[in-house]
Amino acid sequence: MAISRAQLVKELEPGLNALFGLEYKRYENQHAEIYTTESSDRAFEEEVMLSGFANADVKAEGAGVSYDDAQETYTARYTMETIALAFAITEEAIEDNLYDRLSSRYTKALARSMSNAKQVKAAAPLNNGLPGVAAASAFQTGDGKNLFATDHPTVSGTDVKNTLTTQADLNETSLETALIDIAQMTDERGLRIAAKGVKMIIPSANQFNAERLMKSQGRTQTADNDINAINSMGMIPQGYRVNNFLTDADSFYIITDVPNGMKYFNRAPLTTAMEGDFDTGNVRYKARERYAFGASDPRGIFGVEGA
Repeated sequence: MAISRAQLVKELEPGLNALFGLEYKRYENQHAEIYTTESSDRAFEEEVMLSGFANADVKAEGAGVSYDDAQETYTARYTMETIALAFAITEEAIEDNLYDRLSSRYTKALARSMSNAKQVKAAAPLNNGLPGVAAASAFQTGDGKNLFATDHPTVSGTDVKNTLTTQADLNETSLETALIDIAQMTDERGLRIAAKGVKMIIPSANQFNAERLMKSQGRTQTADNDINAINSMGMIPQGYRVNNFLTDADSFYIITDVPNGMKYFNRAPLTTAMEGDFDTGNVRYKARERYAFGASDPRGIFGVEGA
């Protein structure tokens, strides 16, 4: 259906002073703080987790060397989605408008809709991957577990955890425990990996708490003269970033330096098109892009949903 003059009565009145409602500021590219961007030329992308080798054994004198087998453990799949939206304006509505080109105003609104959809999609793995989300509606990794879990299975039999054993709100204790858990992560064969937290992602409701925790010289909420170890040790060197599309107000997430964690595959960048219809004279505008958000290695992010 095209936008007609009947929907734009006030815009045709000579006394109109201003139009509003289509040009709000928007939150843009917040996904770039979470995801590594890669390009794609396929309908889907797959990434395979390899196990590597176990701890090396002692070789006795004269004995043969022992052999180990590497293996594939699970596959992470990214299925490209097409995100698109369009609108049309009647020929008469364009002719009779006295103030502004409708196309200019509505194309800005179209861009905001496309941007908002992308940020909602980007936040979905974090929102739906928390441990309290039921499996039927959860975002899960290739190992069949919620993105944030205490029991990601490995070949060695030692589970990998990327969430707290007991969920807690963001405070000094919970943040320190999360950083300790990250440092104790192991690979698929149970070997320790040198993982560190580099950046914290939080909903807007947690930003004041995060500011105090990350930047205070002394410990927060205590009269002791102790230093703030998280600050003085530079434990999260890139600080924190607010994501306005996170739905759990007391959740927090830590991006680690483990590679191949959260990934964004760009299949087709945002494009716009405009065409006129010969029969009706209506002008149609369309925006379209294809992409996928997901996770390959859950060790790339640590998430807590709060108490």
